[in-house]
Amino acid sequence: MKGLNVLALLLVIVGALNWGLVALFEWDLVAELFGESFGTTNVVTRIVYGLVGLAGIYLAVTVLPAMLRSDSHVSFDSPRTTS
Repeated sequence: MKGLNVLALLLVIVGALNWGLVALFEWDLVAELFGESFGTTNVVTRIVYGLVGLAGIYLAVTVLPAMLRSDSHVSFDSPRTTS
C-alpha cells in the first residue's frame, strides 16, 4: 500500500500545483505538457485530470479518516496506522 499512497499523494500535489498556476497565472501546466492551450483538453490530459481526481478520492477515504482520529498517527506505509 505504501506505493499506492505515495503515488496518490504525488498526483494530488501535481493537481494542487496545477490549480495554483491556473489561479495565479491562468496557465495550465498539464495542458501545456501535453500540447494543449489553456482551457483545452485531449485524451491524455483528461486521463491525468481523472487520475488526480481519483487520487484525491483515495486519499480522502483512506488517509483523511486516519488523520481525523485523535489517537492515530498517519504513515504512508499503510492507509491506517495507529500508535
